[in-house]
Amino acid sequence: MNIVFVKKLLHDGSACRKCLDVEARLQRDGWMKFIDAVALAQENDPYSDGMRLAAAHGIDIAPFFVVTHDDGRCEAFTVYLRFVREVLEPNFEPEKSAAA
Repeated sequence: MNIVFVKKLLHDGSACRKCLDVEARLQRDGWMKFIDAVALAQENDPYSDGMRLAAAHGIDIAPFFVVTHDDGRCEAFTVYLRFVREVLEPNFEPEKSAAA
């Protein structure tokens, strides 16, 4: 399984607030280590990796996740909790922080 986290960079180069929130949740919940790649959807570059992934999957919001399964199936998730419940929880154990 390969998981790509797509987050958006705004025209001014800053990250979108929701993308930062989701990335913080991935870190906090111990899931970030299972993300294979992070692709940037740059608003000022329609050919950036993230923008191409968005176009390929018909997605117009960020952040989102693209999951390529071992059998070749590819699916995209735009809702963090659905992604966690359907992809991460059934396949991985979260990394618990020392403070937990």
